[in-house]
This record gives sequence, structure tokens and C-alpha cells, in this order.
Amino acid sequence: MEIIQWIVIAGIILALILSVYNSWKARRSSEHKVRALYAAKMNIYMGIMLILMAVIQILMFTGDTVRVVIGSVFLLLGLFNLFAGIRNHSIFSK
Repeated sequence: MEIIQWIVIAGIILALILSVYNSWKARRSSEHKVRALYAAKMNIYMGIMLILMAVIQILMFTGDTVRVVIGSVFLLLGLFNLFAGIRNHSIFSK
């Protein structure tokens, strides 16, 4: 179980780094289409990060009500960001 926890933490850190990088690239870009593509990638990585945070909150700790509620909120926000990022990426990559 500890190995899975470290893998999830490494995934969170990687998604955080990629999200910050794409956010920085989106803000520095002058072209609208390129800016939108970087913002879409940022949403995708942020969604992955929030989903992994929800996995840690829900599965790795005891079934406390507050943890389950917070994990569920993270899961919903992560899924929303992931699907919005995928949708925007498919729209702007055409």
C-alpha cells in the first residue's frame, strides 16, 4: 500500500509541474490559438492532479466523513477540469 501511495504522490507532483509549466506558457504566448492549447493542457494536468488527490483522500486514509466529502469534491472538480481540457484541446487543435 505504501508503494501505491508513493506512486500517486509522484503523479501529483508531476501533474503539478506540468500544470504550472503549461500555465506559464499560456500566459507568455501572444497567439490566441497557442494560448488556448496551453490552457487546455493545463486543465488536463490540473484535472489529473485533483483526481489523484481525491484518490489519496478516499482510499489511503480511514473512512472519515470529512475526508470522503473533500475527496469527492476533488474528484468532481478533477473530472470537470479533465473533460473541459480534453474538449478545449480537441476544439483548438483543429
